[in-house]
Amino acid sequence: MAAHDDHHHHEWRRWWGDERKEEFRDGPCEVKIESKRGEYKREVKCKDGIGARWRGEWTEEFRDGRCRVKQEAKRDEFKEEVKCDD
Repeated sequence: MAAHDDHHHHEWRRWWGDERKEEFRDGPCEVKIESKRGEYKREVKCKDGIGARWRGEWTEEFRDGRCRVKQEAKRDEFKEEVKCDD
């Protein structure tokens, strides 16, 4: 993940108190972000893997403070879901 993506991701964490949806393009990729109180979801789709900032196929689950994070990468798609305890 590029530094810009990481910065954008943390920007969204600040808005978890609000319900938001956003769709935009990041180069050749389509990005969808949804957030609501205690939850954050991001999905990045890059046709044929062109423009993807991740490599390989993998799944990772971990805790970040009071939040559970699940990340899943495929050749042309990256999904991240964060759920935080109240």
